[in-house]
Amino acid sequence: MIFDELKNIDFYKTLGIGDRYAKAIDWLKTQDLASLADGKYEVDGKDVYVSIQSYDTIPWEEAKYEAHENYTDIQYIIGGTEVMGYAPVETLTPTGPYNPDKDVIKFDNAVPGQSFVVRPGEYMIFFPWDGHKPKAMDGAPAAVKKAVVKIREK
Repeated sequence: MIFDELKNIDFYKTLGIGDRYAKAIDWLKTQDLASLADGKYEVDGKDVYVSIQSYDTIPWEEAKYEAHENYTDIQYIIGGTEVMGYAPVETLTPTGPYNPDKDVIKFDNAVPGQSFVVRPGEYMIFFPWDGHKPKAMDGAPAAVKKAVVKIREK
């Protein structure tokens, strides 16, 4: 798990397989993210793509931990503020089986984990071994616009 600001993102270009992180980072830095409509944007086929999402944050207790086996997430806040949680996958209890079609497994909230307030221009990187809990509110519900960059690790 990495928590940082967009101004430092070039440091992470050499992570992972090949040039996938570099492609993801270059895309984030060159787009007018605020003007993009919600939806999926291909950067490099199934190796790198982006989901632009808009939603209202929810209470911490209602947000759920999740993890992915095949993709790393860069969750970048475009507008609004949300709280994101982190806990190692091995400390979490699944609430159902892994869904290979969506590359996601959900977990219960028994582990409090760590929470981070993430503001516009900030992001968190969650690797396949990182349980993460997005969409939680920071005190009160708020409208959020976010880019979730998916980088294939396998």
